Amino acid sequence: MSSFDEDQIEAARKIFAGPIAFLKSAPKLEHLPNPAVPEVAFAGRSNVGKSSLINGLTSRNTLARTSNTPGRTQELNFFDVGEPLKFRLVDMPGYGFAKAPKDMQRQWRYLINDYLRGRDVLKRTLVLIDSRHGIKEVDNEILDMLDAAAVSYRIVLTKTDKIKATELAEVRARTEAEARKRPAAHPDILATSSEKGMGLAELRAAVLEAVG
Repeated sequence: MSSFDEDQIEAARKIFAGPIAFLKSAPKLEHLPNPAVPEVAFAGRSNVGKSSLINGLTSRNTLARTSNTPGRTQELNFFDVGEPLKFRLVDMPGYGFAKAPKDMQRQWRYLINDYLRGRDVLKRTLVLIDSRHGIKEVDNEILDMLDAAAVSYRIVLTKTDKIKATELAEVRARTEAEARKRPAAHPDILATSSEKGMGLAELRAAVLEAVG
């Protein structure tokens, strides 16, 4: 059951149906755009379906780059939403890709950590978790980082069309129990499928709620 009412869902639909454009990629902090508007970031393991979810959220097939090669996104990618500009979406580098060179993994970690800790306009981070696997140790590392930085975040389950309803109910209950233990986590989690469009209306409303 949705935690958002019809007015919130409709307001979010209208904004996401309007202008959305890629702004820039930032490989380092000095390349970040001016902190002029609120930002909502998307974090997740490599191959969690982050780019596909952003494309589904914005109803644009090619806004965020998708790739069969996990770990392709190595920069912070910024997208402007609204005209005039209302807020930005930030596609963060995927984490936990074992085949990436160690120095590259370290560079990504520094970039993510510094952005999360130092970005005043960051209103919420959406942490994507593959519903088929639940929270893994590598996910706990980013959740710990967010808790330590006191950055508000909300867990979003992805690929929910790939598992049975009973399995989804179990992983959702487990994930909600974990979220309740964490100081910076939003208590409600969202279940989505970019392929089937499930939960995308609620996710749009959650983004809008986060940016105020």
